[in-house]
Order: sequence, then C-alpha cells, then structure tokens
Amino acid sequence: MPRPIYITTPIYYVNDRPHIGHAYTTIVADLLTRFYRLSDRDAYFVTGTDEHGSKVAEAAQQAGLSEIAFCDQTVETFKTAWENLSLSYDYFLRTTSNRHKQSVQKILEKLHTAKTENGEDVIYSDFYEGLYCTGCEKFITEKELVDGKCPHHKTKPEKLKEKNYFFRLSAFLPRIKELIESDEMQILPEERKREVLGLIGQELGDFSLSRERVKWGIPLPFDKNQSAYVWIDALSNYITAVGYGDDPDSFDKWWTKGEVIHLMAKDILKFHCLYWPAMLMAAGLELPDKMFLHGFFTVDGDKMSKTLGNQIDPNEMVAFYGADATRYLLLTQFPLGVDGDVQAKRFITQYNSDLANDLGNLVSRVIKMVLVNCGGKIPAPHKEIEGLDALMAQAEELAERSYAHIKHFRVTNAIGDAISLVRATNKFFNDRAPWKLVKEGKTDELGGILYACCEVIRIVSILLYPVMPGKMTEIRSVLSLDSASLTLANARTFFELVPGTKVKLDQPVFPRIKEEKEAKTGAPAPAEKEDDNLLDISEFGKVELRVAEVLKAEKVEGADRLLKLQIDIGSEKRQVVAGVAEHYSPDKIMGMKVVVVTNLKPATIRGVESRGMLLAAKKGKKLTLVTVADDIPAGAKIS
Repeated sequence: MPRPIYITTPIYYVNDRPHIGHAYTTIVADLLTRFYRLSDRDAYFVTGTDEHGSKVAEAAQQAGLSEIAFCDQTVETFKTAWENLSLSYDYFLRTTSNRHKQSVQKILEKLHTAKTENGEDVIYSDFYEGLYCTGCEKFITEKELVDGKCPHHKTKPEKLKEKNYFFRLSAFLPRIKELIESDEMQILPEERKREVLGLIGQELGDFSLSRERVKWGIPLPFDKNQSAYVWIDALSNYITAVGYGDDPDSFDKWWTKGEVIHLMAKDILKFHCLYWPAMLMAAGLELPDKMFLHGFFTVDGDKMSKTLGNQIDPNEMVAFYGADATRYLLLTQFPLGVDGDVQAKRFITQYNSDLANDLGNLVSRVIKMVLVNCGGKIPAPHKEIEGLDALMAQAEELAERSYAHIKHFRVTNAIGDAISLVRATNKFFNDRAPWKLVKEGKTDELGGILYACCEVIRIVSILLYPVMPGKMTEIRSVLSLDSASLTLANARTFFELVPGTKVKLDQPVFPRIKEEKEAKTGAPAPAEKEDDNLLDISEFGKVELRVAEVLKAEKVEGADRLLKLQIDIGSEKRQVVAGVAEHYSPDKIMGMKVVVVTNLKPATIRGVESRGMLLAAKKGKKLTLVTVADDIPAGAKIS
C-alpha cells in the first residue's frame, strides 16, 4: 500500500492580489494531486493565505480597514481566482484562524522548553540590530543589497534594534546538512540543493523567532509583549492544516506516515530548507520528504512585482481562454524548476496550435466521421492496419512514462508526451486517409482506424485530466465515458472502448481563437502546407526583415526537406521551420547569420509551430540563404 501523499503550496501574502506567479505554483500542486489520485494514491492538497505581519498591517491602514477586515476582503480574491482555475484544494488555511493560532502557540511552547544536544535552550532572548526590509519581512545583510536597496523590492531597508527571542539554528545545521546530502530530505532541483548547502557553508547565524514592534501577529505564549515572527507563524501552517494540536489521527496519517511535498518559488528557499527543518527537529517532529523550488517568472525581462505594475491577473486569462486552457498555457511555458520569461503574445498562437489545431481538431474530425459513417456509434476494432502497432505502442507506454515524469516533477515532459501522441494520431489519421476508404466501401478498415483514434482520445483524456480537468471531462462525455474509468490503470491498455457505444459532439472542444489580424479582417488562417513559403510581391513593402542568428537546428520528424530552427532576433528567441534541409545540414546552418521575415502570422507546418520565414535565393535546384557579416548583430533591421 503506497504512503498517502501530502502536497502544499506556500501560503500567499494578503497584501497583494493573486497573479500568475501565485497561480502557477497552485496549479502545479493541483496537477500533482490529481495525477496521484489517478494512480490510486490517497492525496491531500493544502493552500492558503499568510495574514500577519507589519506589511499586512500597513496595507490595511492604507485601505482604511481593520487588519482582519482587510484580510477577509483579500482572501476572497484568492478563493475566487482558485475557483476560476478549477483548483481542487482539500483545505484552505488562514493564519488568522483560531485553529492556526492555537497550533502556533503549541509549537512555540514546545520550542520554548526544547534543548539542543548540548543542553542549551533552543530559544533564547537577545537584542538584534540590523537592516530590515518590510517588503521581504526579514532582516537582510549589507552584501545582499544592490545600490543600497533590497534587490527584490527596490527600496532601502531601515535600521532596527530591538529585543527579540532567537532560535538556535546553528545547533541543527550539521544534521540538516547530512539529511540534504543523503537526500533523506530532498531539495529539488539539484541546483537548489547546492544553493542550500552553500548557505550552510556560510556559517548562518541564529534567526529571530519574534518581533517586539509588530503587533499584528500571534503573541508568544511565554511573552505577550512579543509576536511570533511571520516566518514562524507562516511555516507552521503545514502542520496546522493536517491536525497538529487538534486532530492526532489526521496528523499521523498525512504528516508522520505520509509523503510530504512542499512546493514554492526559490526566493523563500532559506526559510523552508533550513529554518523549517530546524524547527521541526527541535519540536521532535518528522521532516518533509521533498521540497521543490521552481524558478522566477519574469514578464518582458522584469521580475513580476506590484511596484512595477507588470503582474498578469489569472482571472483575466480565464475570462479569455477558459480555466483549462489557462492552466495548460501556464504549465507549458517552460520546464518546472527553471526561470522563465512570460510573453503573453505567445498564448493565442500556442492555444491555436496545441489545443485547437492538434487536440481539438483530432476529436472533431474523428467523431464527425463516426457520426456520419458509423451511425454515431464506436465501430469495431480492426488490427490489420498499417501503422497501428506503432501507434498502439506509443499510446500504451504513455501512462508509465507520464507517471515517471510526474514523480520527478517533469511536468512539461508529461504534457508534451501526451501532445506528441495526439500529433502522431493526427498523422496516422492523415496517412490512412479514411475518407478514401468511405468511397471504396472498406468499412472494416475504416472502422478500425476510427476505433484506434477514439482509443487514443480516451487515453489522452485520462493523462491530460490533471492539466485540464474540465475539458478532458467534456472529451470523455463525447465518448460516453464516466468518472469510474478515469484511472491511470485504464490508460495502460488499448481496446478498452466498447464497440457500439454512442458518441456525440455538440460543439468544438477547443474553438479556435482569432488572432489580432484575423479578428480585424475576418480572414481565415492560412492552410498548413509544407510548400507554403511564397510571399505575394504586392505585400513586399509591408515585410519586416531582421538579422537572426541560428542557435539550434534539427530535422523535423517525417519531413525530409524541413529543419526546425531556434533563432535569436535580438529582442527575442523564436522557432522557425524552413524547407532547406536538402541544402543545409543542421551542423552547417548553426551559427549562421541569416535574414528572416519576422512579421508574418505564425503557421503550423507538420505539427510544428513556425514564427518567421528565411530569405533565400534559388537558381535551378540550388538554394542559397541570404546571410550577413558576423559583425552585424542579431536583430538588426534590414531596409
């Protein structure tokens, strides 16, 4: 019997409204929870809000509200956003709740009486003087400043001196180091693990457990003039939510005996990977099993911040794309764990390519043929079909690959493999040309092709359910499937659909979104052709030409003449598909400075998105790319 799994997000400050940074972590937690449940594993998902501290008190004062009224108001914005994103958390924790306050007081009492291995008090009183950033809710050192300011909030910290209680962190660091190095407590990705070990090597000092001047907080049970430092308060939420202090059976199941996974952004690494384990060790409690720290979001190259005004509201994305597509788009921008830049202008292109053209089109074309040619019922399978064995093998191995990806937090790989199967099925459908079989009266083979495609749609509806639960439920209803068969076990084998089952399709699952040019002109999107590389001379004056450096090149699978190029055009990096493989090998073209048409509408060629066109000269059978000297920078405009 697998251990139950407990998955958490950080709790979010209520002095801010939810943005896609908050949404990203919470969607990942929701995806992991849903995926583990598909694999018949008991899972518990917790998120919530951090409502204490001077920063919250100041925001409340500026809003003309009491602290709790301000918190109540802002908490609803988070709950609404999470509802809009179809997030299925099991418990929403608020640090202002009586349950949490009592839990924090209990752990503080435990720490107050705890001793180190050397017999020293874990908590002691002393004065602290240092630079304090209100935005970070922490003291920072001189060497952390950039031009005298906090690097995150671009503000000068204030000098503070006050009496505090301190936690003797130094006594626990050697053991924490051993646990991290041995992976008994995993810090992921590996880069974050090295960063934590590097911090330990810097001989960190003890940290403040309380604040004398902060009144909006939980009073220390042993000194009512002091409030628990916000990180002591906030970190304790992970045990409060599963019953520390009031529900021993729940606490034993999820914390003591369960597998605990904390998800967060890397800016709170020190508190979670060092302070939190030390607190737990001092209190005699189990440590979390895994901590995964994802990278920063940037928007147009800048870190998202309220100050810079460059936050993206997830509610606005949901209103435009829908909950499921918003989840998909945010999860597939870059691999979990790395830093990434969000450029919203890519969203429509990706939606149309992955969801409307690939997945949505597969469902529509297959089901419409079943409705028209098979009486609206799933036909019988037929195994003697060219290419079917390869498609079946790819589909049947996908569940195990996806589970392996999810266990190792390779979220984009799991999603990408499912979309690759969709594209392979579209190719299988095109190659087998079932419309020709209709004319030829080959009903057995026709039915076998349609059955195989329906089976892939069924399997994909399971594996993408944690990503897009609403749309995958909709797709499953097309095939008359209920939730009872929504398990990972049912994604492992082919031929699960029952012939004769009715299908239905009332509307496209993913309607295509008109891009700006289409919306203004009403013109349809261009056809997807390999040879659609010609430009009407009457349009030439509107063309924007720029110098691009080829960073990476590889052949497009199944297309002898096509190369997929990653190019740098100065202001951004793009992907272009070019029909030059007969003239330039990937090794030869890499590093070349070429000329690219950059203001064309994105196109999808052989299932691969292309955002530009290379300029070339052709004489007879010889084709030569237009290139520029090496000293001309990428992005230079050609006029």
